[in-house]
Amino acid sequence: MTNDDGIDSPGLAALTRLAVAAGLDVVVAAPSEQSSGASAAITAVRDEGRTLVERHELPDRPELPAWGVRAQPGHIVVAALTGWLDPAPDLVLSGINHGANVGRAVLHSGTVGAVLTAAVHDVSGLAVSLDVPLDPRGERHWDAADDVFPRVLELLLDAQPGTSLSLNLPDRDRAEHRELRHARLAAFGAVQARVDEVEDGGLRLGEIEVGAEPEEGTDGALLAAGHPTLTALRSVSEDEGRLVPDWLANTERVHS
Repeated sequence: MTNDDGIDSPGLAALTRLAVAAGLDVVVAAPSEQSSGASAAITAVRDEGRTLVERHELPDRPELPAWGVRAQPGHIVVAALTGWLDPAPDLVLSGINHGANVGRAVLHSGTVGAVLTAAVHDVSGLAVSLDVPLDPRGERHWDAADDVFPRVLELLLDAQPGTSLSLNLPDRDRAEHRELRHARLAAFGAVQARVDEVEDGGLRLGEIEVGAEPEEGTDGALLAAGHPTLTALRSVSEDEGRLVPDWLANTERVHS
């Protein structure tokens, strides 16, 4: 279990509860501090070359082994899968993120980056995110995954190793959720970065919610309509198109 919102986030507690209820043998290892936007970075705070790790007690699950790590979620996953945890995990669950992870902007998500990092090691993973706006009001619905998580987990456990799934949930009462839908990625995402201030020696980045309506059938559109959405993601792989082979063939003909 990991995330990018930090070891004390309510979303991590909610996902941990579901994992325990599903009968999984759970170890929690999450950033000590907020690490949103970390993508699949493997950076960490080190002391004499050692990543800083502290034992942590989860308020609702004091019996579970839990660690706060001064590192990005991608770093934590790499460490967990390559010798830190014994036995090494055979599944990575990441979230529940405070904010949707939709569209091609999932590239920048530390929540998603954790499961894509796991896929590089042929370990399956599930990233779970809650559609919280930039300026939320009222209580969050951290139980939004309760109904769909067991089904999605069953799919993930039956899939081939290295499968990466992204589950997004409407931030509303579960009675108001519509059916779970497969979704392709929207062109961008729910939130977009922008430069708010430029001064000598630096600039300040901010975030705005994307105003354009997402294309019909995409994760952003379906989520806005009240559907939990599920998308299979592919980790880094070569483009199977003909761009480079065709260019090389043409170049060889020109120089022959």
